[in-house]
Amino acid sequence: VQLVESGGGPVQAGGSLNLSCTAEGDQFGSRCMGWFRQVPGKEREGVAVITRIDGGTQYADSVKGRFIISRDKSKMTWSLRMNSLKPEDTAMYYCAAVIGCSRQPWLRDPGQAQGPTNWGQGTQVTVS
Repeated sequence: VQLVESGGGPVQAGGSLNLSCTAEGDQFGSRCMGWFRQVPGKEREGVAVITRIDGGTQYADSVKGRFIISRDKSKMTWSLRMNSLKPEDTAMYYCAAVIGCSRQPWLRDPGQAQGPTNWGQGTQVTVS
């Protein structure tokens, strides 16, 4: 499975950005998709996750009310709409997918899932 990301870049505080991810070669159909982010010197943290079948979502407290995760379950694509961006949102953002999960545990720890988590290459978001 190869995850291909698009979006990201520089943005002013208060602005918006869209990130998108497509899972290529996902013949088994990952049931959990999400976004994680990382800044140098810190651990990767969960931002938002969504389950493909029912569309249920889970967000990190730091982004609730500002970010929206969505998916097109027929195309194995998902997106992250980021609104009201803050400088502290600056990070490398990674899309992720796994065959199955419980949303809250996977958001907290990508190792807590049914199978290995597949990762995108990362896209930089810089808020100034």
